[in-house]
Amino acid sequence: MGSASVGSASPGPAVPGRASVGSARVGARASVGAAAPVRGTGTVARAAVRPGPSVLGPDDEGSIGGGRSVGGKDKSKAAKRRRRTNILTAAAAVLVILLGAGVVGGTYFFDDVDLPSPVTEDQSNVILDTKGSVLAKLGDQNRTVVPEAQINKVVEHAVAAAEDKNFYKHHGIDMKGIVRAAWNNFTGGDQQGASTITQQYARHAADLKEISYNRKIREAVIARKMESKYNKDQIMGMYLNYIYLGKGRYGIQAAAQGYFGKSVTTPAGQKNAVTPYEAAVLASIIKQPEPTATHKGYDPTINPVDAKARWEYTMKNMLEMGWISQQVYDKRVYPQVKKSTNSSAKSTDGKPVGMIMRHVRAELAEMGISQQEFDKGGLTVTTTIDPAVQKAAEEAGSRKSESSPMNGKPASYQAAVIGIDPKTGRVLGYYGGDDPTGIDYGGYMRSDTLKIDGGQSPGSTFKIYTLAAALKEDISFKTRWDGTKLRRNGTKISNAGADPGAVCKGKIKFCDLETATVKSYNFPFYWIADAIGRDKVIAAARDAGVSHMFTDDGKLVDLTKTDKDVWEKKGYFDNEVAFGQYRVVPLEHAEGVATIVGNGVHHDAHFIKSVSRVDPETGRKKLVGKENVAGKPVFNAEQMSNLQSVMKEIVEVDDRDLRGGQEGIAKSGTWEFKEGSGDTWFVGGMPQLAATVWVGGAKNKVELKESNGRDMFGAGTPSKIWKKFLDAVIKAKDLEREDFPERVETGNPDSPYANGQAPPVEKPQDNGGDCVLGFIGPDCNQNNGGGNGNGDNGNGDNNGGGNNNGGGDNNGGDAGGGNNDGGGGNNDGDDGGDDNGGGDNDGGGTPEQLPTQPTLTPQDAGD
Repeated sequence: MGSASVGSASPGPAVPGRASVGSARVGARASVGAAAPVRGTGTVARAAVRPGPSVLGPDDEGSIGGGRSVGGKDKSKAAKRRRRTNILTAAAAVLVILLGAGVVGGTYFFDDVDLPSPVTEDQSNVILDTKGSVLAKLGDQNRTVVPEAQINKVVEHAVAAAEDKNFYKHHGIDMKGIVRAAWNNFTGGDQQGASTITQQYARHAADLKEISYNRKIREAVIARKMESKYNKDQIMGMYLNYIYLGKGRYGIQAAAQGYFGKSVTTPAGQKNAVTPYEAAVLASIIKQPEPTATHKGYDPTINPVDAKARWEYTMKNMLEMGWISQQVYDKRVYPQVKKSTNSSAKSTDGKPVGMIMRHVRAELAEMGISQQEFDKGGLTVTTTIDPAVQKAAEEAGSRKSESSPMNGKPASYQAAVIGIDPKTGRVLGYYGGDDPTGIDYGGYMRSDTLKIDGGQSPGSTFKIYTLAAALKEDISFKTRWDGTKLRRNGTKISNAGADPGAVCKGKIKFCDLETATVKSYNFPFYWIADAIGRDKVIAAARDAGVSHMFTDDGKLVDLTKTDKDVWEKKGYFDNEVAFGQYRVVPLEHAEGVATIVGNGVHHDAHFIKSVSRVDPETGRKKLVGKENVAGKPVFNAEQMSNLQSVMKEIVEVDDRDLRGGQEGIAKSGTWEFKEGSGDTWFVGGMPQLAATVWVGGAKNKVELKESNGRDMFGAGTPSKIWKKFLDAVIKAKDLEREDFPERVETGNPDSPYANGQAPPVEKPQDNGGDCVLGFIGPDCNQNNGGGNGNGDNGNGDNNGGGNNNGGGDNNGGDAGGGNNDGGGGNNDGDDGGDDNGGGDNDGGGTPEQLPTQPTLTPQDAGD
């Protein structure tokens, strides 16, 4: 039979027995897309390219007009008429496709049917940690588009062997298949799509979804037009990036990674390259990747028997077509397939790390990557998350972790753990809750709007910014402050039931700022804000990294877009801001903490290191965004060394020394709720990592209790989480000890801002001479090494043979209410007995409940 040739290309010999079709006017002869002859013939099975049940099996032709019942032929007159119509339609389709030139139908189908553009396939966005491991794949479809030139030929040949072994020979349609399908459909035999690989892609590109013979005609025409414009490799590449292969995997690359953990872009013979046997498994799935009511499909993890039979068919065709050698065929062994669950785009479901994806999305938007670009996919995002630090954060903060101090706590309790590199601002570890679709307890970022919708009162941990502001105003830690002075409205400043006079000495209870910081008394901080202006405290927090703060009535104030004039005019904040009354976002507070740990240099906390996209033409990754790790000095380094040194004392007092002698600095904080504690914190870190820990109520505030029934304070469970987190990081990363800068004492001890006085100089008592060896000199019995001499407030005066050896500062003294005279820890009375003397709430007692204050609801509960 001669060849009808339609097109506008240069005349040339046609392949015998085949129609060669172009996409322009009818009348000219052209030979388009001819390929080298290949051996053998065979029936082409239609690919099921989208998941979904069908009672008709893998082909989607269906029973047109209801002419054939499931149980057998419908022999009614109506059915016979429909079959006659079907055969006439099918015959017309074949005639149009074969003879199109010179007939009205040919003109209609070849001129009226447009050739669609290749589809730009939606892909997943791959999110990686710092080590290159996949944290998540986000997007509507789990697909990674790869250029055809990078796909192993063995994969392409396997797919052709399984789906269309004459692919490299025909011109888009299989004539024998069409005639056979038309005859079977007319006679009531098996429904056959007879779709070639080109037709399958044409159907996808033109979005031809309805089941009809008209669709088949249009599909065939588009396939012929595609073959005139694209070569076989291009068509194969488009097809392989589009096909569905089960378990939420779209495209051959996602399938190779999902079923075998390998890549189709790795050259054959190299590590991680797909073998011919694995390629045949992937190709065999295409026909029907998902089970239906009538057939289980060819996914080997679901239907291993039929999957292997289909694999044998594919391997045989690969041998027959000369795409593998006889030796390879003879050594065939069915490959081991990974047993995995549905690989949907939401691969972080049920994992705490999923919470990080919200922050990734927000930062992509800040980089100028629109939601539309994100939804289109194809991005590779390398995050700042360090897997070792992330694991440590989750194990320290999650109640599900058996080693966490939170384990065994009520389900109404929740923790957040955030680790930031103070030298770069990179968020290395982030635990904001166990449910990635629930509340983000670290950043309070909504999953739907990516906007901040909450925060927590930082309590005394906010004092680090008050101190930064004070140091900037030349206030020394040696300045003294009056603990008896009432607020300007006449109310008393609460110190969580502690009596500053017991520690600060003197009947009028003047206390130096350093002692007040370690003991976490509130009164100096109130008066610092009053003296220098509370706007300077807020500005210090903002400069450190706290961008938002809530007012008492719940209004979210953007500190970066407002200033003193707005804060004072609106009456947003009072002096209580100095000790943490107003709610902040834990992640932003963690950024501020990192600034203090980082010697006063501020870095924006961030989750993304770099973003790249694969160029579909070259296959090369192109950088489209990257991090900015440039820091900005916001506080004087010497002043920060002064503050850090005081914060070191708090680590020692709370008995939270780090692994291997690593230096650490910290500040605890607690804010009251009802009759107990509602928010508890422990913040600080080491030079290598800033760590912020919050413990509070899940969803709603609750009264937090320790396992012994006592109120929880920052120096309790939060400090234990903090230590566990940092110790785990030190061990996992084998960190060498790194010290903070040596202390430089700054500021004016006689600052005019201070409202206290120096204690009176006590005249030395003349005891008539030295007591030598316990028996020379008067009153030796009063000064011997065996006396009780606990002294005022547990300080002990020369007991045990030395100055103040009676038990350390304020041990077991009046402020703590404990009895650890001469041997307890140094923080009794700070939190009313929380974790004092090296244990949990040793020697303490429940702090006095604070009187209701009209300007302070709820109260700061100290530390």
